[in-house]
Amino acid sequence: MKNFINKFKLPKYVVEIIECSSEVVFPETREEIIALAFGNKENDFFNVEYDVEGFGKITEASVTRCKNGAVVNYPDDYMRRRDPDCLLVADDNDTDKPKYDDIYKEDFKPLRNATFEWLKKQKLIILPFKSGGQEYGYDSLLIAPANAAFFACGLADLQGFISIKDITKNFCPKAIIFLAPPFRHTHFDGKQIVIHNRLEKIHELFSYNLYPGPSAKKGIYGVLLNIGENEGWVTVHASTVKVITPYDNEIVIMHEGASGGGKSEMIENIHKELDGRIVLGQNTVTGEKNYIELKETCELRPVTDDMALCHPKMQNKSKKLVVKDAEQGWFLRLDHIKAYGMTPQYEKIFTQPSEPLIFLNIQGVAKSTCLVWEHTIDSDGTPCPNPRVILPRRLVPNVINEPVEVDVRSFGVRTPPCTKENPSYGILGMFHILPPALAWLWRLVAPRGHNNPSITTSVGMSSEGVGSYWPFATGKMVEQANLLLEQIVSSTNTRYVLIPNQHIGAYKVGFMPQWIAREYIARRGSAKIKTGHLIQARCPLLGYTLESLKVDGQYIRKAFLQPEMQAEVGNEGYDEGARILTEFFKKEVEKFNTPLLNPLGRQIIQMFLNDAQIEDYSDLIPMKY
Repeated sequence: MKNFINKFKLPKYVVEIIECSSEVVFPETREEIIALAFGNKENDFFNVEYDVEGFGKITEASVTRCKNGAVVNYPDDYMRRRDPDCLLVADDNDTDKPKYDDIYKEDFKPLRNATFEWLKKQKLIILPFKSGGQEYGYDSLLIAPANAAFFACGLADLQGFISIKDITKNFCPKAIIFLAPPFRHTHFDGKQIVIHNRLEKIHELFSYNLYPGPSAKKGIYGVLLNIGENEGWVTVHASTVKVITPYDNEIVIMHEGASGGGKSEMIENIHKELDGRIVLGQNTVTGEKNYIELKETCELRPVTDDMALCHPKMQNKSKKLVVKDAEQGWFLRLDHIKAYGMTPQYEKIFTQPSEPLIFLNIQGVAKSTCLVWEHTIDSDGTPCPNPRVILPRRLVPNVINEPVEVDVRSFGVRTPPCTKENPSYGILGMFHILPPALAWLWRLVAPRGHNNPSITTSVGMSSEGVGSYWPFATGKMVEQANLLLEQIVSSTNTRYVLIPNQHIGAYKVGFMPQWIAREYIARRGSAKIKTGHLIQARCPLLGYTLESLKVDGQYIRKAFLQPEMQAEVGNEGYDEGARILTEFFKKEVEKFNTPLLNPLGRQIIQMFLNDAQIEDYSDLIPMKY
C-alpha cells in the first residue's frame, strides 16, 4: 500500500485515513470495480448496508447482477431522485449558498473529524479520476467504503477512471470526495446532504448518501464551477450535438436548461410512430392528434450530454463559443422509454452493451437482462419517474471527443398546458429566436418548469437559478451572472433560441419542439432568416417567432408557432400567461440587480423592469439572424 500512497501528493489527514483502514483497494481495471459492486464473485444480489448508531442495520441500496450490468435500487423512494436543496457549504469563502454552521448552529469540524474516523474503520476503495476530463481536467480522488463499489464504478464511468497502474507520481488532488452514507441518518434526518468545504489547496466534498446525482455528478460539477469562478470561465449546463443534414450541411447546437429541460433529448433521434409518422402534438382538450412525416431526418453526432466545458484554453478567434464534454460518461434519464422500440439506437446499447453498465431505479432480476422500460415501482404504486443508466461516452456511437464551435445555443423550458380557463406560462411557441440580451435574462432566471422528473420537488414554476446550474454551484450568483454575460458578449457569432417542451398552449408535445427546431435550424445552416419571416412574439420576453415554418416540404401549423391562435387559448389566455411569466421574471431578476453586477447586465435588467420591447434588446447587443 505504501507504494501506492507514494504515487499521490496527499495531506497528512488523508494519508492517515488510508493507513488506518484494515483493507484498501486501489483498482487497476473497471472490471475489478464492478466485480466489487456485488460483494464477491458468487453473489448475484448484494445489499449495501451499514450499522448505524441508534438505528441498527440500515440497507441503503441493493445491487443485482444482470446480464447487462449492475442494477441498483434504493429502498427509500426519496433516495431515487436528487434533492435540489442538498448542498451545504462549510468553509468561510464567499458564497450565496446555505452554510452548515448557520443551518445546524455548530461548527463543521467535529462532523468532519467524525467522518474521517468512520472511514478509518472501513474497508476502502480509493479511486483517482479527473474532474473535467483528461485534457483540461483536475486531479481528483474518491475515498469510499468498499461495499459501495457500485458508487465508485458509477463515478469512474461519469468522470473517467484512472488505473492505479497509470499513475506514476505527483498525482495531486484538487478535489476529494469522502463517501459516508450513515451520517445522513445520525446527523441529517435521512436527507441526502452533500457538503462542500473549499480549502486553499483542496476542494473537499462530503457525500452523505449513495445516490450518485448529488455528488458523483453534480458535486463534481460544483467543483468545476468553483474552479471556473476563481479562474474566470464557466462549465455550462448543456447538451451539444453536431447535426448533419441529408444534404451534408453541418451545424452545432448546444441546448441548455434546468433538469428536465430536454438536454439528453436534444442528442436523441426524433421519436416516430410504428408507421413512421411523427406526432407533432395532441390537443389536451379535444384529444386530436397532429402528425407530420419527415422522409429524411438529420444525422446526429453527440458532443456533450449535460456538462459542457468552456475552458479558456479552447476558445479561438471564431467569435463562437467553443465547448468540450466535461464528463466521460452520461447520466441518462430513462423515464420516457416506456416500451420496447421507443429509442432503438440506445436500447440496443442498454440491452447488449459491450461491457456491464450501472442502472438505477430499474427492475432487475438476477442473471436476466434488465429492461430499461421496466422502471422500479415507488411506494405509491407508480413507476419511479427517475430511472437512470450511466453510459460511458466510449459506448456512444459517432460521439465527438474534440472541442467544437457552437453555432446555436438553445434554452429549454418545461411548460404546462395553457387554456383560457386555466392560463399558465405554457405560451411558448415551437421555438423562439432571442436577442443575446434576452438570452442572458433566460439564463439568469432558468425556469425549472412543469412536472420535473429529475428532482424531489417540482410543483409549479420555480427558478433553477443562474445558468440552470446554480443548484450545484458554491460561490456567488452575481459572479456567475457576470461570467455568463461576458461569455455571450465575447461569442458574437453564436445565435440564441428558446424552445419549450411538454406543452404548447393546449397541445401536449413532449420533446417534439426541439426535434423539429433542430431539423429546421440545421437545414437552414448559416443562412440568414429574412426579416419578413420573423415576427415579434406577443410577449416581449419570448423574442421573435416565425411567420411560417416549413421542414422537409411540410408546413407546421401556425397554432404551434403562435399559441394565441389556438381556439383553446386565444389572446385572453395568452396574455394572462404572459403576465404570469413576466411577473415571475421580475421577481427573480431583482436579486441580481446589485452594484457587483456587470454594468451592461444592470442595464439589461433595468430595461426589462421598465417593460422594454424586443427591438430594445436587439439594439443593445445585435442579433446575428
